[in-house]
Amino acid sequence: MSSIISSKALSVEIGENPPDRLDKALALFVPEEANLSRSRLARLIAEGAVTRGGEVLDSPKARVAEGDVIDILVPEVEETHMRPETIPLEVVWEDADLIVVNKPAGMVVHPAPGTPSGTLVNALLAHCGEDLSGVGGEKRPGIVHRIDKDTSGLLVVAKSDAAHHGLAAQFEKHTVERHYMALVHGVPDMADPRLKGVKGVSFEQGGIVKIQTQLARHKTDRQRQAVVWSNGRHAVTRARPVETFGTPPTVTLVDCWLETGRTHQIRVHMAHAGHGLVGDQTYGGRRKVSEKALSPAAAAAVMGFPRQALHAATLGFTHPVSGEPLRFEARLPDDMAGLIEALRDHVQ
Repeated sequence: MSSIISSKALSVEIGENPPDRLDKALALFVPEEANLSRSRLARLIAEGAVTRGGEVLDSPKARVAEGDVIDILVPEVEETHMRPETIPLEVVWEDADLIVVNKPAGMVVHPAPGTPSGTLVNALLAHCGEDLSGVGGEKRPGIVHRIDKDTSGLLVVAKSDAAHHGLAAQFEKHTVERHYMALVHGVPDMADPRLKGVKGVSFEQGGIVKIQTQLARHKTDRQRQAVVWSNGRHAVTRARPVETFGTPPTVTLVDCWLETGRTHQIRVHMAHAGHGLVGDQTYGGRRKVSEKALSPAAAAAVMGFPRQALHAATLGFTHPVSGEPLRFEARLPDDMAGLIEALRDHVQ
């Protein structure tokens, strides 16, 4: 579908005792009804849509003062070549403002070079129609977070600008509850002396492993993320073993939850801790599984698993319009459930 490009001008007067940075001042003084999240404001600044007296302010660090009048040109709808496609969706919840879906593994969230169609956005455009097409004023209508193509599970999508703004604010403040179930190599156990020596890894009560690092794009492979200790983005993952498989234990079902939500965060953090995800060719590698710990059939099932064994199982947030607390759970997909059964049935 394509839409006519239109824009609206918004003037914001900087009030008393403002932060001295442009981005922080705008986040404080932009009217709530404008539905402009801090991340959206940052993009508008970078795009040259923010001016003061005709001067383009294209740096979030630009200095502002009380009484400054900042003009923002806000695109309401952008040109898009995305088309609605009738693709089956598992809808977990839907109302006038948002929709929660259980995304299957193998589905890309939004169109990009190489995947112009068959995405979740294409399916949502067909399902939601005009309720979705202009939300957020972006080329990713309604999308406030995403999960990887080969990760399954729960996603919330905005159907109104108010919902988009409110959900984006919750993700930015890290108040959204997100639990993932993962199958990893080895056992992330606090009793493991090797794990105690890994930088960024610590332990909490209840057998919880905490992984705290910075993440940034890999220096040589721009499609990957890497653990860094400076000039990256703060990232915190917690993981708790749920069930182990093998004698000795060689694969573990882990409950992982996010304090932050960075690209590939769980996959990178578990690999950093030495417990890469089963099936993760990018970070986990095709690690050999000992047939002394598992039967040949179980070992083959692990080695042959075709994707990272990761599922977004729980999603909780406050409804951005009604204020109602919402929490959703999605059962394990058939492929992960089948692998677990193979591990249980064929343990030596």
